[in-house]
Amino acid sequence: MPATLQTIFLLGISNVFMTFAWYAHLKNLNNRHWFIAVLVSWGIAFFEYLVQVPANRIGYHGSLTLAQLKIIQEVITLAVFVPFAIFYMNLPPKLDYLWAGLCLLGAVYFMFRS
Repeated sequence: MPATLQTIFLLGISNVFMTFAWYAHLKNLNNRHWFIAVLVSWGIAFFEYLVQVPANRIGYHGSLTLAQLKIIQEVITLAVFVPFAIFYMNLPPKLDYLWAGLCLLGAVYFMFRS
């Protein structure tokens, strides 16, 4: 599998862990002390880093620049966050998600044009 595809795949997995680490405690640990939420989030984030660090190394030493890695990360973050917000956190869909996605597509264009 090409390095770019490996990177995107691993960053996708990483982002699922990251999104849960950052936001799931707002729903699941709302009645617990904040320190408990921190410990749980750190535990989830550990698994995020186990995937994210190799993903970035593969991409950076493969064919991607640092700026390209960052933009890919942001696109994947939005692609993971929107379904998380709608289906897990039960937030209503917003047209703003589409506009944000279009802005990120513009960022992708500028980072990857030669």
